[in-house]
Amino acid sequence: MVEEKSINLTKVDEIINSYEGKKTNLIAILQKVQELYSYLPMEAMTYIGTKMEGLSPATVYGVATFYAQFSLEPKGKYVIKMCDGTACHVRGSMPVYNSVISRFNLKNGKYTTEDGMFSVETVSCLGACGLAPVVVINEQVYPKMTTDAMKVILDDIIKQERE
Repeated sequence: MVEEKSINLTKVDEIINSYEGKKTNLIAILQKVQELYSYLPMEAMTYIGTKMEGLSPATVYGVATFYAQFSLEPKGKYVIKMCDGTACHVRGSMPVYNSVISRFNLKNGKYTTEDGMFSVETVSCLGACGLAPVVVINEQVYPKMTTDAMKVILDDIIKQERE
């Protein structure tokens, strides 16, 4: 299981203060906290809800769970975003997705590997329909993906990590 990083509330304070602690900036604050930790730790959300005037921890949690951009679970070092929009789906995105899920033995709603190296998620559209099926790994776009190509890419990442 991926361990939660320890939370530095001083850093969270700096983020809140950089947005002048205004509740209208809550989404931007949550984005920065997620950028810092790769997810939104419960401790940080609770702190934001008690620190910022006019908010409660429940409100912060509600915003974090409403928007798909936020994650309440720690993500892996490599986040694999598999497009499953119409063009990607029709051109075979699901076999690629299933091969990754199978390779990492992810099941029962688990999307991050035990070692915290990879997280796998589907997205509705990556805006690159002409390159379908598309996969993005940490902002690197991989067009016209196949199960074989995905295996090579993952093998390369794993090899680089071991060096």
